[in-house]
Parts: sequence; C-alpha cells; structure tokens
Amino acid sequence: MTTSDLPDAAVVAVSARYRRGFADLVSSLDVAQLAAPSLCAGWDVRTVAGHLVSALTTTVPSFLVQVLRARGNVDRAVDRAARRDAARPVEELVAVLRDRADSSFAPPGIGARGPMTDAIVHTADVTVPLGLPFEADPADVRIALDFVVGTVPLAFTTRRRVAGLRFVADDAGFDSGEGAEVRGRAIDVLLAACGRPAVLDRLTGDGVATLAARQTDR
Repeated sequence: MTTSDLPDAAVVAVSARYRRGFADLVSSLDVAQLAAPSLCAGWDVRTVAGHLVSALTTTVPSFLVQVLRARGNVDRAVDRAARRDAARPVEELVAVLRDRADSSFAPPGIGARGPMTDAIVHTADVTVPLGLPFEADPADVRIALDFVVGTVPLAFTTRRRVAGLRFVADDAGFDSGEGAEVRGRAIDVLLAACGRPAVLDRLTGDGVATLAARQTDR
C-alpha cells in the first residue's frame, strides 16, 4: 500500500508544517551557519532558504518565463531564483516561509508531493551538515518516499540511481523496489535516493555500494 491516494490538501498541510519548522530553523542560525555548505550541491544554507522562498513566491507564468530565460534549463532557472531570493534579508525569508506556508503552488507536472518533499529534504540539507537535530515524522517521510522511489520524479532523482534496488525504511513501514537492499531510517533512505551521499554511512544492505556509485547521476 502506498500513500498515492492521499488528498492533495493533506499533503499541503504536511508541507506547511515543515515550512514553518524551516522558518524557525533559519531564524535561529547565525551568520556563519547561514554561510555554511548544505547537502544540496553548490548551495550554502542561505541559498537553500532562498530556494524554498522562491518556490512560494513564483507563479506558473513567472516560472515559465524564468525557464525560458535559462534557455529551457530548469535546473539553471531554479538556481538563479534561489540565489536571487537568498540575497533578501533573513527576516524577510523567515516571514515569507511563515506567511505563505499554506501555499498549494506546485511547478507544472510535479504536483503537491513535490513541494512537500522539497521542504523535508531541504530541512535535512541544512540540519545534517550543521549537526542540528531534525526529527521528521516517518509517516510524512513515507509520502515523500512513495513519491521519489515510486514515481522517480526527475527533479529529485534518476531512474538509474534507484533501478535494481530495494529501499526499506522500517520506521515508516516502507518497502519498495526489487534487487539489492538499501535499509535505514526513512529520512536517510529518502536523502540517499535524492542524491545526498553524506548519509550513506547511516544505511545498511548490499545495495548501498551500488547507490553510492550512482549518487552523482543526473
């Protein structure tokens, strides 16, 4: 059984909780922490915050314009938007995250589970390298795992990265795929499936080495 039949409104409610939590996190960080590298390649902590803010302040038309300006390269468009908003005062970033936490906007073709997964993964992108606690509810992470491992959205992972592997997260009752096993806490399985090698040492199973070799796949 998967969470694919969960109403979008319920998924947006999960997103809202993690956005507010991320706002609290950002407001607690000092200048050095904001400038520290995140797990998201090429982004410091402040740019991760800028990305989550840009996702809440972008409309479908403006997103399409940004992609056109990036000559069709979605990753480049997203990076530019994140860096632009990261230049805003931290107080503004925090205010947007709180004020627009309940937004149901999603980029075309992604759906409600995309922004929800973004909020969970990017919170870990910040807390893991900073050594800060992050207790994501395994039931919430299960929704993201069903999305990432079950549908393989290109914005989050690749088919090659997850092919031939069985992902197991006992704390979330998640078990998906066939092949060599990758087992661990739901949040760590999710991060590894999304290409974050920093958590690989938290996982067990004969599929970890294969997944490690595929971390940089795009």
